[in-house]
Amino acid sequence: MTDQPGLFAAVDALLAHAEGLETLPPPAERVRLRTAAGLPVEEVARALKVRPATLRAWEDGTGQPKPEKLEPYRRLLEGLAGRFAGPAGPAEGAPAAPEGQPAPVEPAAEPLRPDGVSAASAPGPQQTSVPPAPEPTTARAAGTSSASRRPPAKPAHGASTRPAPAPVAQAEADPRFAHGPLAVLDGDGSLYGAGGLVLECPAATVPQLVEWTLAEAQLGRQRLHRSGKDFDPLIVLTAEAAVRLGLPERLEDRRSMRLPEDHKVVKQIAKAKWQLTRRGFGPWARVYRPAKGSERQCVQLAVLPWGALDTRAWGGADELPPAELARVLTAYAGRVLTPRGSTAVAGLELMTALRPPTRAVRDDATGNWVSGPVPGSLTAAVEPAPPEAPDEHPVVAALFPRTHERTPAEVLDEEAFDWIRETDLLTDAECARPFAVGVDVNTAFLAAANRLVVGLSGPEHVVSPRFDKAVPGSWLVDLSGIEIDPRLPSPFTPHGRRPEGPAWYATPTVAYAHELVDQFGLPVTIAPVEAFLRREAGPYLDPWYKHLAEAYKATMSDLEVTADLSPQAFLDAMSEHKQADPGTAMVLSAIKSTVKGGIGKLRERPQGARYRPGERWPALERPTWRPDIRAAVISAARVNMHRKLVKTALATGGAPAPSGSVAFGPDALLPVAVLSDCVVYPSEGPTPLDVLPYDAAGKPAPGTFRLGVSPGMVKHEGTRELFWAVELLEQQHNPARHIKGDADEDSGE
Repeated sequence: MTDQPGLFAAVDALLAHAEGLETLPPPAERVRLRTAAGLPVEEVARALKVRPATLRAWEDGTGQPKPEKLEPYRRLLEGLAGRFAGPAGPAEGAPAAPEGQPAPVEPAAEPLRPDGVSAASAPGPQQTSVPPAPEPTTARAAGTSSASRRPPAKPAHGASTRPAPAPVAQAEADPRFAHGPLAVLDGDGSLYGAGGLVLECPAATVPQLVEWTLAEAQLGRQRLHRSGKDFDPLIVLTAEAAVRLGLPERLEDRRSMRLPEDHKVVKQIAKAKWQLTRRGFGPWARVYRPAKGSERQCVQLAVLPWGALDTRAWGGADELPPAELARVLTAYAGRVLTPRGSTAVAGLELMTALRPPTRAVRDDATGNWVSGPVPGSLTAAVEPAPPEAPDEHPVVAALFPRTHERTPAEVLDEEAFDWIRETDLLTDAECARPFAVGVDVNTAFLAAANRLVVGLSGPEHVVSPRFDKAVPGSWLVDLSGIEIDPRLPSPFTPHGRRPEGPAWYATPTVAYAHELVDQFGLPVTIAPVEAFLRREAGPYLDPWYKHLAEAYKATMSDLEVTADLSPQAFLDAMSEHKQADPGTAMVLSAIKSTVKGGIGKLRERPQGARYRPGERWPALERPTWRPDIRAAVISAARVNMHRKLVKTALATGGAPAPSGSVAFGPDALLPVAVLSDCVVYPSEGPTPLDVLPYDAAGKPAPGTFRLGVSPGMVKHEGTRELFWAVELLEQQHNPARHIKGDADEDSGE
């Protein structure tokens, strides 16, 4: 029989908790009180016995204290409020307090990019975060004479009531961007922004929308690096808004994906003295006027009915109500950056935003400010070494006929694993296990980028070099003498088969070969024949890793998947995390796609019907077109995977007596399939806890796969019957591609 008194007690507790939450000050005030007291996030979090990410969630409204933490937190805030009373709001038009020393004026001779934006903005204060989204309010927005702030006139059906997740770290609000980084425009002129903001936008044409946005909307985002540039405002157009502005419901030119030059909207933009970039007016359009010094006049437009939000990255975000879409996109913009194209574009742009190529420096001779390189950044486009270049590159066209298929000794082929075990290598003990369990590495490429030293300069050709694992580059070396247990993939090839002779490898792969030789006492000498090395090197991707890792973990925390969970609790949380908040799950998907796409963009290939093999293409002129860095990241990810496979085998079955090969005992736990960051094992039970090795204290065996939320740890990808997996192996299909229940390759990335 139902325990009715118990149910009423539980409901009363929920009501009491809700009432207690109402007594807390608004999120912005929580931040102000803590910063006024000079208390770091970490110190307050320790006092309350919570994670810093949890406290940040309380401070921006994306999370709320649980009942046992509510009263201590409320008491802290009340105590701080008694000491640090909030100041009266500034008068309209009053200047903001300076954030640091005045920034030197950017030199007039600074070159402009094709879109009219200066190549390097004058330095400003160090900035690593954005202000929290404003709280919903009905007060009139300061400085918006023609734009009233009001509650939504028509509540969005199905929209989440949760506020947008906050940036990874908080910063003082920039009054220029008081309304957040972006907004979603609907067909009735309602402009939906961060924190429930709704403005009335009177624009009826694209030029009017651009001018109103720059003059009235107070949208944008602060730079991520003091030598970078602020992010332009983004206006996302629903289908109804696009029609209102005179745009077609769909693009007729599906090849170039942009409006024709004679379209009325393109003519309106030109007539109003605005310009479009070379991409023209497509799903992502940038409308600008040439920069004047450090003053930028640019608005980014995203047209939803034209496919601006790729479903592979964003799921069904383009079908969300405007208010909910604004919440989702604002969360991504706050934690990653304001979108200005696909998530792959965002991944690449983030690299430059965190490590700009140039900065303003004072010329000792003249005393003037001039443009200079930022240490540790990619400052200029460089030509790839011939083995690093894709087949379409002019350097390859100059060396080989168009129909020539390059051999491993002629091309660097560092790609992710796609390997299956031969069925005749399955043991009787393995076949007796009922389940095939897949585990997937969290953001494997991101984890591989952590502390990875990559080249910052062009390649230097060296004959008969001595291998040095500290020097990034490409090495021609014969690793076919290293014999690997056939129940494991070879770490030296994407297909997992043993190499047949000399081939080109990135530094992490060759370093791992030396590691295996030393670990297993192999009678193999590794002697590179030649190499293309980069003497200037550094951990270029470190800020990118840290920024995206924090974004990933904070978003997972919003979905109630945190680092302090036990393995079983982690598996339970992961089994339903996407249902907790579908909008935040979309943000998570976009962050993962940003990682994968950003690495892919480092070797962007030519696009468009007009391209002819052997010609140069625009991406080659970017400092961030670096196929060698892409190869190094993928090499490191594949090596990381193989190292864990080896550690797992050693922890479960040990190694036999030295045999001159990387071999394991008959009882070792070995995979039946590996695909990029997913590995499938035969198992006695249906969960990773049934298959991954743990010691007597319940801790993961050192160096093996470990369940958890951080990049490089693993999650449950899926479970099927082992018989199902063996059938796929017999058909030469990879079970890791399908074990999740769909055919979405590399879904874990």
